[in-house]
Amino acid sequence: MELGHAIIAVVRPGDRKQHGVSYVEFETIIGLEVHAQLLTRSKMFCGCSAAYQAAEPNTHTCPVCLGLPGALPVINREAVAATVMTGLALGCSIPSYSKFDRKNYMYPDLMKGYQISQYDLPLCVAGAVEFLGVDGPRRVGIRRVHLEEDTARLVHRSANGRAYSLVDANRSGVPLIEIVTEPDLRSPEDARLFLMTLRQILRYLGVSTGNMEEGAFRCDANVSQRSIDGTIVGPKVEIKNMNSFRAVERAVSYEVERQRAALLRGEPLVQETRGWVDEQGVTVSQRTKEFAEDYRYFPEPDLPPIFLTDADVEEIRQRMPELPAARRARFVEQFGLSESEAVLLTEERAVADYFEATVDGDVAIARAAANWITGEIFALMRDRGLTIDAINVAPAQLRRLIALVDAGTITLRSAKEVLIAVHETGSDPDALVAERGLAQVSDAAQLEAVVRTVLAENPAAVADYRKGKKAAIGFLLGQVMRHLRGTANPAVARQLLEQALAEGA
Repeated sequence: MELGHAIIAVVRPGDRKQHGVSYVEFETIIGLEVHAQLLTRSKMFCGCSAAYQAAEPNTHTCPVCLGLPGALPVINREAVAATVMTGLALGCSIPSYSKFDRKNYMYPDLMKGYQISQYDLPLCVAGAVEFLGVDGPRRVGIRRVHLEEDTARLVHRSANGRAYSLVDANRSGVPLIEIVTEPDLRSPEDARLFLMTLRQILRYLGVSTGNMEEGAFRCDANVSQRSIDGTIVGPKVEIKNMNSFRAVERAVSYEVERQRAALLRGEPLVQETRGWVDEQGVTVSQRTKEFAEDYRYFPEPDLPPIFLTDADVEEIRQRMPELPAARRARFVEQFGLSESEAVLLTEERAVADYFEATVDGDVAIARAAANWITGEIFALMRDRGLTIDAINVAPAQLRRLIALVDAGTITLRSAKEVLIAVHETGSDPDALVAERGLAQVSDAAQLEAVVRTVLAENPAAVADYRKGKKAAIGFLLGQVMRHLRGTANPAVARQLLEQALAEGA
């Protein structure tokens, strides 16, 4: 576009003037609004079950969550505690006084015609989250964490060529927290990485499943552009309907390019809400962006304010588990693991717990435990489509398996066979070793007989070895292992093979 006599082009930061043409450097400004359903037994303001996912439509309802006249809400104490715990984990301050407000808008999935939320006095304020971004460590400010109720769910159908929607009120009233960041993110990739870090924290705390595919963890992104020198500031555009981390990155990337292209062409941009259409890879306009005054907030008259003492907050703090970043650092320091190993083992709290239960204070086996879990246990989980909790190998059984290998009782190959058998049968490793005859064979006389058989059966490999192809001994060793079903002591077998080949040279 033209600005006076200068040509203004939108480029990425770092580009410079070329051939007398003036370039304006733009940066992307991203702020996120994350909604996470809380893991409580009952809903936010009534006693209905919050486990709505597998229930028949409209079976977990009552006059309160249906918004019937005269029904009075009651605050869920555990939802408040879970929100405060989340705020503490995100480095927030916890005000001693907060309240609920009515947020008024008319959508078909809002049973009362308003949502009970928090406006000017949220439960948690002014925190920050550190995470590893694309270009290194990053820090994102947390503006607020507030507590509200979820809406009902619309189920879209069609029949006889006509589309219609049904309302399932089971989700109506489920406790929901909203985590609002400062506009500190600068790239779609960092937005994705931040969300993954945030979800990991919530799952560690046990306050939310964080399952995006079930709607338990939902994200809206506010995206805008501004010039490095501050002379051009584009309007903020909100993006909705993103149901995966990849979708967030793709949607924000698309919106960045759309806004920059519009600025380049001199087209006006408006503050609006746009929806992400994953199949087409585009955002589409839904409505102009609402402002706070559009919701006509006022204090919820049916609920008392919330007063939290220092003792209340400290009691909640004491219930907090060790968070992922601290646990990663401790695993490196205490167990001598590499950073990458610690990342793998702490990605899920249940895996980290399993690792520590396997080690059981014996730092000497930490390395072996880490290798077994990130190798064979993860492979078993991947092949069977299981979580660590569904693996039928107790930490004590894995610890015993490691001890059997270290003692030379069984080979590593046999140990892998025993691991699968333990998972399938639940039997103890020692019993399986005895039952299947998997004890390691180290007796020289027994191994010598097998070595002679293998050399007689494989004259070509023997000839290759004697011609200088030393790698041939690996094949011969494999044949010894095959004869003994993987139970041969590999070090002893190799030594005997080398002796026999040298004698016959």
